[in-house]
Amino acid sequence: MNFDYSDDQKFLKGEARKFLDARCPASVVRGVLDDNAKSYDAELWQAVAEMGWLGTAIPEAYGGLGLGHVELCAIAEELGRVAAPIPFSSTVYLFAEGVMLAGSEAQKSALLPKLAAGELIGAVAVSEGPGAATPASLAAEVRDGKLYGTKIPVTDGDVAHCAVVLAKDGKGASLFLVDLTGAGVSRATLKSQDPTRSVARIVFEGAPAERLGAVGEGFDLIEAIYDRAAVLIAFEQVGGSEKCLEMAKAYALGRYAFGRTIAGYQAIKHKLADMYVKLELARSNAYYGAWALNTGAGELPLAASAARVAGTEAFWFCSKENIQTHGGMGFTWAVDCHLYYRRAQQLGLMVGAARLWKERLVRQLEQRNAA
Repeated sequence: MNFDYSDDQKFLKGEARKFLDARCPASVVRGVLDDNAKSYDAELWQAVAEMGWLGTAIPEAYGGLGLGHVELCAIAEELGRVAAPIPFSSTVYLFAEGVMLAGSEAQKSALLPKLAAGELIGAVAVSEGPGAATPASLAAEVRDGKLYGTKIPVTDGDVAHCAVVLAKDGKGASLFLVDLTGAGVSRATLKSQDPTRSVARIVFEGAPAERLGAVGEGFDLIEAIYDRAAVLIAFEQVGGSEKCLEMAKAYALGRYAFGRTIAGYQAIKHKLADMYVKLELARSNAYYGAWALNTGAGELPLAASAARVAGTEAFWFCSKENIQTHGGMGFTWAVDCHLYYRRAQQLGLMVGAARLWKERLVRQLEQRNAA
């Protein structure tokens, strides 16, 4: 078992890095951050679509490249390095995976080719406020094919064209496809810590809803979708963590204090070493998750939980220590450290807080040990 990229995958990863270094410097991220009217960079989104990345794991029969999830993980890592201000994760990790997992042939044929071509932005709407959605707390419901309720926050919900929505369906809960540009839908962009990945409040007042998957399987399907997304997001977190370590190291080697570089001081050495350890732990768990996802292994829930926990902790820690290594300059708007601190917070909450994933990891380990 080789937990590493193949030569072809390394080539793909290298080409993705060259492309993003050229097309997504920090100025592109700041362009979205500084412009209240922009929720993402449309030019970068179109360029990524032209590269075929949106269809990396989508079968060729539906307009995708049909490569696989490991290749998608490699691209995700590079997107994380540049904190790309595009709705990639919502569209590809969540929406597309949901359609591929539970969609009918007609739904796949209608949605996946548009998604792969960059003509459709997707989102997944589960949360209805603070705390995890549960059968007892779920309020949104579908009656006679119409959806009623409020979802908040929905990542990229203000720019998405279509959403997978979790809602009550009789005595249980199911997933539904809803056209966010159609009747019965109103949206509002919310203030957030990372405006380069927008969030929205979506109110459904009789919006037409098409069931996705079997009746009553909503929570099981969302859990499966989140497992897949958690692995892919973990690679974005690894990419972001690696970039933070590189930034901190470069600054420490170039900053002088009392006649020597600050990299020579033990306190800074310890910071960089701790960042490296967190990063490599997250990377190893992410590789485990990629293997489980790509092979459809039964270990995916365990591997996804481990990747999610390690990735979230690594990115938060590295983004924080990057600021600390930069000292007083690290807290200023002029230095790029805050771009990664913002993104670490956003990704850390996107498919559920770390606390929930830690609890899930413990349950998975207990179940495995009891078997």
